[in-house]
Amino acid sequence: MKTIITLTILMTVTSLWAADGLGKNIIYKEKNTELEGYIAETPIKKKSVPGFLIVHDWMGISDDNRREADHLADKGAVALAVDIYGKGVRPTSNEEAAKTAGIYKKDRGLLRERIKAAYKLLLENKKVDPKKIVILGYCFGGMTALDLGRTGADVAGIVSFHGNLDSVEAKDASNIKGKVLILHGAIDPYVPADQVAVFQKEMNDAKKDYQLVKYGGAVHSFTNKKAGSDISKGAAYNPLADARSRKQFDLFIAEVLGI
Repeated sequence: MKTIITLTILMTVTSLWAADGLGKNIIYKEKNTELEGYIAETPIKKKSVPGFLIVHDWMGISDDNRREADHLADKGAVALAVDIYGKGVRPTSNEEAAKTAGIYKKDRGLLRERIKAAYKLLLENKKVDPKKIVILGYCFGGMTALDLGRTGADVAGIVSFHGNLDSVEAKDASNIKGKVLILHGAIDPYVPADQVAVFQKEMNDAKKDYQLVKYGGAVHSFTNKKAGSDISKGAAYNPLADARSRKQFDLFIAEVLGI
């Protein structure tokens, strides 16, 4: 076991995705709570590379998050799929997920400490350029990504895929340093128009650089293939919105990081 500043880090030696061998489980801590994420590092030999934080939805860290970390590493980055809930805390139903995510929605201070622990871990990676870090998140993770920015973390970019946009304090928007991309379902009942309007006012008042892209006919979870196709439930997969949001994300990354 090796202690680096305040984080205790244990890494496995086997890859979860043996096809490219880029990723490994990594255990780190927020105070006394063990968190189990997944880190993938580019094999490209460079002095420094961009870094990504990937934040899961309310079901917790998933294989999709790990695959995305591998994909971003393959493009020439270090990518950390974070764990907000804690090692072994993995909801198995929407009811469990709602209860678990609810803990952090009510206690945004705790949520911010959990994501700050992951951010610090990424910063301590010697391959990562600290000025080229982007955080992205899905649903619950989109809210988390914005909250890291609201703490004043020096991230280059913040991306929310169908995430909650509400803030604890409107003034927190003034702390955001990086560019922001919001990818939003135009008829998302869980992030309704009034919440979007309040977010825009906060960002406009703080004179921040942000983009808000709305996808017609899309509701919550439009990138999640497991969400089904029934938009009357308020959360459903939308293949067109998914594909368009991925292209928008790529454009944003090219602008912010040059990759």
